[in-house]
Amino acid sequence: MPNAIRVHRVGGPEVLSWEPVEDSEPGTGQVRLRQEAAGLNFIDVYHRTGLYPQPLPFTPGVEGAGIVEAVGAGVTNVAVGDRVAYSGPIGGYAESRLIDAEKVVKLPDGIDFDQAAGMMLQGMTARMLLRSVFPVTAGDTILIHAAAGGVGLIMCQWAALLGATVIGTVSTEEKAELARAHGCAHPLVHGKHDFVAEVDRITEGAKLPVIYDSVGRDTFMRSLDCLRPRGLMVSFGQSSGAVEPFSPNILAQKGSLYLTRPTLFNYTASREQLEQSANELFEVVGSGKVIIEVKQRFPLADAAEAHRALEARKTAGSTVLTV
Repeated sequence: MPNAIRVHRVGGPEVLSWEPVEDSEPGTGQVRLRQEAAGLNFIDVYHRTGLYPQPLPFTPGVEGAGIVEAVGAGVTNVAVGDRVAYSGPIGGYAESRLIDAEKVVKLPDGIDFDQAAGMMLQGMTARMLLRSVFPVTAGDTILIHAAAGGVGLIMCQWAALLGATVIGTVSTEEKAELARAHGCAHPLVHGKHDFVAEVDRITEGAKLPVIYDSVGRDTFMRSLDCLRPRGLMVSFGQSSGAVEPFSPNILAQKGSLYLTRPTLFNYTASREQLEQSANELFEVVGSGKVIIEVKQRFPLADAAEAHRALEARKTAGSTVLTV
């Protein structure tokens, strides 16, 4: 009988319970995966704490990779033995899981399971932010908060590849050097640099067309002061806490600003969109132009320790839970 992390009540990392679960046969349109690795993401924390409510009990995890063990009726896109990866739906912290076949994609030979588990959600999120939410082009200067995180490091590399100048905020000098090594031209350390003043200096007062913010409460309002008129604020996370409610009039006062809160699941809703996103990601990673930095590995049974490290900002790059 396989094991999985189960959440029976919302709360801190201590609610993550390692326990046996039933190994079911796939239904119509489903596959059963023998998982090799699962990705760690802040959305897993939001699910665990109840910020993004899930029916109890549940198995967290929205990103992973493994081998197809069994297929249900009507499945044609994958076969038993295929190496596959996915981003969503929830249920990834498990040794074995059922998932709709339409949600998985085949892995190219050059991408291993740890890489895949560390990049499907994060990498396709980076692709969504840079290519769809705001199509970054050569000559753009952009700001990425949490530039040394999993999504941040991928975005720094990809944006630099597109010809953009990247300003990034980080929490430590070590993370500043990591971000710089991955394409961030101007890493700024919280507590040492005033990012609003630095943006004004770097752009010579022109400010920015777009800001990508996964930090939330600690950075959101001051980030608005970094945008040029009609600039776009992209809020895609809240690692420091939720943004306090504010009047839309502030957006008008600061230059007719735009605000969006995108989620990957709305940008990969169709099979065509999922394949396009995954293929673009596989191409830039397979070419070596974007490197997936798996900086931390934890046994899946130790998911609670991984959550503690993530929430304490002791991680950099991608973190995977190994089966």
